[in-house]
Amino acid sequence: MTHALVELGWSPVLEQERAEHPDTLTPFRLTEIHRAQMSALGEGGAVTLTTPKFSAGELAVGDWVLADPEMRIQHILDRRSLLQRRGAGTDAHVQLIAANVDTLFIVTSCNDDFNVARLERFLALAHEAGCYPVLVLTKADLCDDPREYEREAQALDPMLTILTVNARDPESAAAVAAWCKAPQTAAFIGSSGVGKTTLTNALTGGDAATGGIREDDAKGRHVTTARSMRPMLQGGWIIDMPGMRALRLIDTRDGIDNVFDDLAELEAQCRFSDCAHETEPGCAVQAAIAAGELDLERLDRWLKLRKGEKKNSETVAQSRSREKKFSKMVKGVVKGTKHRKGR
Repeated sequence: MTHALVELGWSPVLEQERAEHPDTLTPFRLTEIHRAQMSALGEGGAVTLTTPKFSAGELAVGDWVLADPEMRIQHILDRRSLLQRRGAGTDAHVQLIAANVDTLFIVTSCNDDFNVARLERFLALAHEAGCYPVLVLTKADLCDDPREYEREAQALDPMLTILTVNARDPESAAAVAAWCKAPQTAAFIGSSGVGKTTLTNALTGGDAATGGIREDDAKGRHVTTARSMRPMLQGGWIIDMPGMRALRLIDTRDGIDNVFDDLAELEAQCRFSDCAHETEPGCAVQAAIAAGELDLERLDRWLKLRKGEKKNSETVAQSRSREKKFSKMVKGVVKGTKHRKGR
């Protein structure tokens, strides 16, 4: 199936950037990331690209790239938005989640999966990346009163768009689709078992396998194992992603303060610029707590989120610095060896 570039999300800004490169390079949009090859779409349809100049970790589903006639990726075009996190495990590295996403559907269900602290992390990620966040509450038909979850979620942000749905209901799917018009791109993010793949199937007409949840703790089983970008029935694109309960934020200080904007405003009124909001004199945050104007649990979540983000960002920065020093040392050794051989 062929697509005009504009149907894939091509823009005048991208066209201007493309003009800076040789005419022999062709634009494609990445739909799946593999270790050695990338699936992509272009005006001629689906293609397979290779990446001799980049590692798979440098590319994200949704990226726009330029490839040569041999289908080798030569350039990654500027991203309009980028979702990323610190990778899992002890190895400090950045994991790219998705690129050029307009709307981020944060999906959670009306059961024990609902977690305010996790929602705040996802919202911070969306704000930092430059995506419009929409909270999707699924399994509304299986709980006694979904309005309780709606009220708790709305308390995070009075302007937050919240959709309460039954993922298997066509009307609910239509309500979700309305927040991503062609040729925009949306992405689903959330835990396993909350209905992301079910919604993706409804939006795309697909039949990808779905999984249930454990009744004792509402935790789902991983069914989606890789990110993929697929066309929606009404136009536009959706990126379905594997379940994500742990989200280690990186370089998202502004996004966090956007979610906790009331606290960020109070902090600006503190006497000291490095106030830890504990026992310092002139702390506007502690004054608000004493006056009953601020929830202590919300303050704790804000401080914890900031602390974790700072640690993740510094750890990755240190890892990058070590890698650069090591690479420089290796190049020096190789250069010295060649010089000695030439004598």
